[in-house]
Amino acid sequence: MKNSESYISIDLGATSGRTIVGTFTPEGLVTKEINRFPNHLIAVGHHLYWDLWELYRNLLEGLRMAAREETKIVSIGIDTWGVDFVCVGEDGGVLRQPYAYRDPQTEGAAQRYFERVPQKRVYKLTGIQVMDFNTLFQFDTLCRRKDSAFRAAGKFLFMPDALAYLLTGQMVCEYTIASTSQLVNVHSRKLEPELLSSVGLTEDRFGRFVYPGEKVGVLTDEVQRLTGMGPVPVIAVAGHDTASAVAAVPADQPNFAYLSSGTWSLMGVETTTPVIHAEAEALNFTNEGGVNGTIRLLKNICGMWLLECCRQNWSDVSYSELIAEAEQSEPFRNLIAPDDPLFAHPSDMETAIRRYVVAHRQPAIETRGQLVRCIFESLALRYREVLADLCRLSPHPVEILHVIGGGSRNELLNQWTANAIGLPVVAGPAEATAVGNLLVQALANGDGPTLDEMRKRIAQAVPLKTYVPEHPERWSAAYRKFQEVTR
Repeated sequence: MKNSESYISIDLGATSGRTIVGTFTPEGLVTKEINRFPNHLIAVGHHLYWDLWELYRNLLEGLRMAAREETKIVSIGIDTWGVDFVCVGEDGGVLRQPYAYRDPQTEGAAQRYFERVPQKRVYKLTGIQVMDFNTLFQFDTLCRRKDSAFRAAGKFLFMPDALAYLLTGQMVCEYTIASTSQLVNVHSRKLEPELLSSVGLTEDRFGRFVYPGEKVGVLTDEVQRLTGMGPVPVIAVAGHDTASAVAAVPADQPNFAYLSSGTWSLMGVETTTPVIHAEAEALNFTNEGGVNGTIRLLKNICGMWLLECCRQNWSDVSYSELIAEAEQSEPFRNLIAPDDPLFAHPSDMETAIRRYVVAHRQPAIETRGQLVRCIFESLALRYREVLADLCRLSPHPVEILHVIGGGSRNELLNQWTANAIGLPVVAGPAEATAVGNLLVQALANGDGPTLDEMRKRIAQAVPLKTYVPEHPERWSAAYRKFQEVTR
């Protein structure tokens, strides 16, 4: 191990971003958060956009602060959420702010596309679950709308690749982030010409195709001047934040499932080959790219988005208060289907949940604690439902669930998840995405052993907590109720 060398992880989620400096030592991993900043959606003209320039400004600020650290920076890696992209003109300039995946223009977009291209054909080629905001359907929507930026674009860069381009001047298309688009052939692990053609595109409209661990370029002279850094390389890590998070699962054996818990909950297993058949398609499971040639067989579940939206009405009440109120409320009084379309884009989430329970013949929600408990219990029971499907699809048994990401700090939900699924739950690391980002950089630099061995070192270096299932009969009865009221 090279103790004096450090790596920079730039980790951008749908609500916030952070810059972290990490150093791998013989004892494990030492990290330091350099800066943290919000990531706001911009609503203009009935559309939702990401503020690319504000993200870039915060990236530069993080690099400027990291340059003052007393360590040698070996490389930089960037990961973000999936599917969204930036349109770049023939002259290399950004044509407009990128649309956000929550923009309403793609509502019903998948079915409109399937009127031209059979759904089964798309799944056979890509193995990707159908979600209206997938890049394939965004492209099709922009084609239909004759969007000016889409028509003028010389290149399309997915979000981490766009930010790497601003830092290095080099355009790439990283495999794991591209795999979320529903434009990558799951067998060849390259962009699929047939699907590109269906939306009027060719492979040359994207950057050089790269895989986790490959070099994008070095910081431009301008960025070096603005940050005080030298010609530091930018490495294509697992550009999709979930792919980076899964790389950091502190597993000591292969028979595990993971739950990346944040705004979204993503539950899955690692496989070496895609799982594509009628049942996987019917259950809408996805086969996304992972590190070291792995496939992430997973399911998207609405996660803490439900609670975060409700908190907008509650004047910044603390999580500890909400959890205390939930614990004091009646168990299993109200349950919802977290993935019901009603909760995708509500004007008021609290009102949407209250209406749902009444419409499904349950008692009206009277207190905030009842509502929070409803969200947590419903998520735990939904995890049980998805895990049951996952176990039928997985090529290996599942003996333990690793909860990673910000949701791993939620002790109440972790315990209820263990209760619901009837398996041990290991929680941590909370900053799994940043850790996975750092890990891929270290492996690319030859700084450390194999991925499996690095995972074991993470398990030793990061505080973890194990939750053992409790009250199995009570939770089995609750699951039966959940299935009845959410039909």
